[in-house]
Amino acid sequence: MKSIFDPQTRNEIISRVDRLQPGSTPVWGKMTVTQMVRHCTRCEEYYLGNAPVKRSFLGRLIGGMAIKGLLKNDSTVLGKNAPTNPVFRVAEDLQNLDAEKEKWKSALSSYASYDQPFFNHWFFGNMTREQLGEFIYKHCDHHLRQFGC
Repeated sequence: MKSIFDPQTRNEIISRVDRLQPGSTPVWGKMTVTQMVRHCTRCEEYYLGNAPVKRSFLGRLIGGMAIKGLLKNDSTVLGKNAPTNPVFRVAEDLQNLDAEKEKWKSALSSYASYDQPFFNHWFFGNMTREQLGEFIYKHCDHHLRQFGC
């Protein structure tokens, strides 16, 4: 499966980020393209260990099963309008897409030196580096497809 830790896959995601335009409209969801980019950047900061988030109660109950289902093969994707932790929601009206894209691409590039063997996800719980890389790819892919990229 594709992983954000694979340089070729990471470059593919960065190229898709570059294709986002100020006039891009969502195929689903309520975020603007700039809000989506900021949302993804917040998520990358979390995965990189720069923004702690408390574990959810529901995640403690079903998170382990949910991640196994999501990562079972390449064809499984995040559901449209899937809920997210309020920490990652973006409500502010953002206008500078280019600046937001640069922040996201910078965060994505940081995965080249990511060396943690495990990650404790706010919903899914303990994840291996391999699971995290696959999940991050699926999350990026989900939002880029949301805007036709």
